[in-house]
Amino acid sequence: MIDLSAAAEPLQEIEGPIEFSPEELAKVEQLKGLYPSPKSAIMPVLWMAQKKWGWLSVGVMKHVAEVMNLPYSHVYGVASFYTMYFKKPMGRYHVQVCTNVSCMLRGGEAVYQHVSSKYGIGHNQRTADGKFSLEEVECMGACGGAPMVAINEDYYENITIEELDRMLDALG
Repeated sequence: MIDLSAAAEPLQEIEGPIEFSPEELAKVEQLKGLYPSPKSAIMPVLWMAQKKWGWLSVGVMKHVAEVMNLPYSHVYGVASFYTMYFKKPMGRYHVQVCTNVSCMLRGGEAVYQHVSSKYGIGHNQRTADGKFSLEEVECMGACGGAPMVAINEDYYENITIEELDRMLDALG
């Protein structure tokens, strides 16, 4: 039997006001105009919200629902379906390590274990200082460049533990 007790985390919320600026609201309207149905803009608007607040709290998702004139359940459904949307705070530097077949065969699992040991964190956890978070991902679409690592939005192919250590150490 699977123990799900650890899966339920206490709800966290963003500190401070949760509101898009007038410029951001104009961007939302522009995005909505790009699609036959305005609700199709939900993914770029969620991405915009995550870039602004760092993650998608319940309050942020409710604000997106209000701005998009969509039910909260729809916004939550999209945000929870796609792993690129964070439902809890992540580190300033989010490290994703692919451990799918191609990457695993070329050392991806060892890279993941090294980062996990180096920072004392596991999958979807962050360091106490909030600087780094770690995520084990299934595929990053770069099997020819395995093993693959992403730090925030920067992708690195054919990564070695030594190269990754140099990059992470330079970040602090």
